[in-house]
Amino acid sequence: MSPKSNYLNFLKLNEKKLNALDAKVVVAFYKFFEVPDTLAFQNSLKSIFNMTEVKGTILIAKEGINGTIAGKTNEITFVLEKLWCLDFLIDLEPKYSFAYQNPFFRMKIRLKKEIVTLGLPQISPNKSVGNYVKPEDWNDLISDKNLLLIDTRNSYEVSIGSFENAINPNIKNFREFPDWVAKNLIKKDLETKNRKVAMFCTGGIRCEKSTSYLKSLGFEEVYHLEGGILKYLEKIPKNESKWNGSCFVFDYRVSVDHNLELGHYEMCFACRMPISQNDKMHKYFVQGESCHHCFKSSNDKQKKRFKERQKQIELSRKKNQSHIGQAKT
Repeated sequence: MSPKSNYLNFLKLNEKKLNALDAKVVVAFYKFFEVPDTLAFQNSLKSIFNMTEVKGTILIAKEGINGTIAGKTNEITFVLEKLWCLDFLIDLEPKYSFAYQNPFFRMKIRLKKEIVTLGLPQISPNKSVGNYVKPEDWNDLISDKNLLLIDTRNSYEVSIGSFENAINPNIKNFREFPDWVAKNLIKKDLETKNRKVAMFCTGGIRCEKSTSYLKSLGFEEVYHLEGGILKYLEKIPKNESKWNGSCFVFDYRVSVDHNLELGHYEMCFACRMPISQNDKMHKYFVQGESCHHCFKSSNDKQKKRFKERQKQIELSRKKNQSHIGQAKT
């Protein structure tokens, strides 16, 4: 099925949801390819998005593109048609979901050194990458008891959901992943390189680099979930799923569940950690200021700044205006 056909199929399957309260289409995409002129590519994209009210963030580097955007169906359709007309992006395969508010406040198209930061510029999925496993085949793969299943996401993402029996490296950012591999895989057992390894992340982009990295170290059987957790939650029925919990997403929704329905977490605006309704009952939780994760780590000056920000949000809300801490409808 072509990229356009996949998109039209998504619209058809979710027609009622998208029509409800003027819901927005959320599009996540990435592609590794050699970008000959990043500035020219950035300007080409700006000329497309300047004709719309679509919002989001797109990162461009020599190694490719990574972005998430959201907007009304007709404008997202316009943008995708334009992207698929570009030579580099003719085969771009985005992932789609929806939101009842726009998750983003503005449109940003930025130039970066890497579209996902591992800190090892010599590692390139354009040269070598692990074996892709479709969501429909993932359950069979991870049922192998001898498999080493690794969650490559940050610890706060893992805290609200992961696959059964997955290893949590407890990393704060992706740059820490190579050190974790060295200390917990290579040094502990040299024979680990001969084991079958499978990795997963939110949308698939981290695993492009993590599998490329492991292959550069001599790991032979390396696999990763094609389309990431988001595609798995979209494709696999809940009664067949091996996923436990919710999947963290980097916008106001905070988390999504099976069939990409809105999850049950909010975000602490002080430390960005996901918090549940039970967490909000904790004595250290103050709306917009702190939660039990960050209360002791933030100083008085920071707490004062957070408190002032929350005050401005509340004032904007009373005036029916939008503040930078709120998502626009």
